[in-house]
Amino acid sequence: MTRETDPRDEWDRIKVRLRVELGEDVFTSWFARVEFEALAGDTVHLSVPTRFLKNWLQGRYRDRLLALFRESFGQVSQIDFAVRSAMRPTAGAREAAEAPKRPTPTLVASNASEPRPAARPTASAARSDDELAGSPLDARHTFDSFVEGRSNSLALAAARRVADVRPGETVPFNPLYIHASVGLGKTHLLQAVANAARAQGRKVLYLTAEHFMYRFVQALMAQSAIAFKEALRGIDLLLIDDMQFLQGKQVQQEFCHTLNSLIDGARQVVIAADRPAADLETLDERVRSRLAGGLLVEIAAPDVELRRRIVAHRVDAAKRANPGLEISAAVVDWVAENVASSGRDLDGAVNRLVAHNQLTGRQVDLEMAEAALRDLLRAREPRKIKIEDIQRVVSKHFNVTKADLLSARRTRTVVRPRQIAMYLAKSLTPRSLPEIGRRFGNRDHTTVLHAVRKIEEMAGADRAFADEIEMLKRLLDV
Repeated sequence: MTRETDPRDEWDRIKVRLRVELGEDVFTSWFARVEFEALAGDTVHLSVPTRFLKNWLQGRYRDRLLALFRESFGQVSQIDFAVRSAMRPTAGAREAAEAPKRPTPTLVASNASEPRPAARPTASAARSDDELAGSPLDARHTFDSFVEGRSNSLALAAARRVADVRPGETVPFNPLYIHASVGLGKTHLLQAVANAARAQGRKVLYLTAEHFMYRFVQALMAQSAIAFKEALRGIDLLLIDDMQFLQGKQVQQEFCHTLNSLIDGARQVVIAADRPAADLETLDERVRSRLAGGLLVEIAAPDVELRRRIVAHRVDAAKRANPGLEISAAVVDWVAENVASSGRDLDGAVNRLVAHNQLTGRQVDLEMAEAALRDLLRAREPRKIKIEDIQRVVSKHFNVTKADLLSARRTRTVVRPRQIAMYLAKSLTPRSLPEIGRRFGNRDHTTVLHAVRKIEEMAGADRAFADEIEMLKRLLDV
């Protein structure tokens, strides 16, 4: 950067980079009200309007910001985030006063053809229907279009029970927590509940966890958080999808308060996630405890009979939309037997067969199905290994208990299996070092890192030890 370059112009260029990298929604949520204050020595000073935003940026985006500032300013080693005082005008406010023609990102949707300066919503605006419109619902996701089987019958029955409740009535299980791997019907069920309850006149709010975070941060920035909370607690039915993505201490605290308020007020809550609440390591313990007090239902992978019925159901719908389409029972059976990963892949398989038929005019037979779905068959989802699986296999192999692995014992007969289990958790699961540490007796991430490096070093120096590690991996992959 030359001496003549204005640091604020460099900051504007960095914001453009962030907007492109992160997308408009994420950029607007987290960076729209970050202001560049000064460059002093090797420290960049930024200001934000809330302590929550400061903590979020420090935990999530500090390293990326540091890399971008180093590209622009050279030797930058530190970023200092400060919470702006409400008594002083920010650099952004001064800039907006001096140059009103520069567009400012808004926090609420506006007419794209008429850009306007960002306005701070009032408390009454936070209560508007638009503010609690929630995530979009797919009208096709109904109970009638959900195909029932042994793996999902309990979840379907519970969802129907929740949807049939009249205002003022209570359900014996609240909250209802549905968990399953990707593509097994969690979102379909939640949206079916939302569509059915809304048709009965109930006040329903369906949100993804990321949308909930976005709404809450939006309210904090607009200083309308109290009105937002009150509006949330005035609904009849709250549905939260993809709970595993709910992050941030303050967001989770507010969600816990909302959860308690709704349940204590006999309002229904339905939640979906990709694993049980006890396995959501990043979730606040109070939230996990409250979720465990309701009904937890798993949707398992569909068996071949359910897959056959799903394919047949999708084929019937495709035939109604495409008169003249013919897909034989033999093709339906073949798809059901060979596409085994998820219901979403079954949908994709049928859509692909229909597209090949419409574009080429060829009959949908087994030969076409094998050619059209070849890559889908190769992309079958591998078995997901959990930390609990690793702890169980390692405990059995080394004749120690799971309690030993999680304990503070430092004897060699316990330390080495514990280090191996931590190494396998880092190698075979997507969990972070802090998450693994918490699952092994609330240990620090540096302890996990030491264990990983120690096992790697031993495996590199001892072939027999390396073979033993590979044998444990094979046991976990069965």
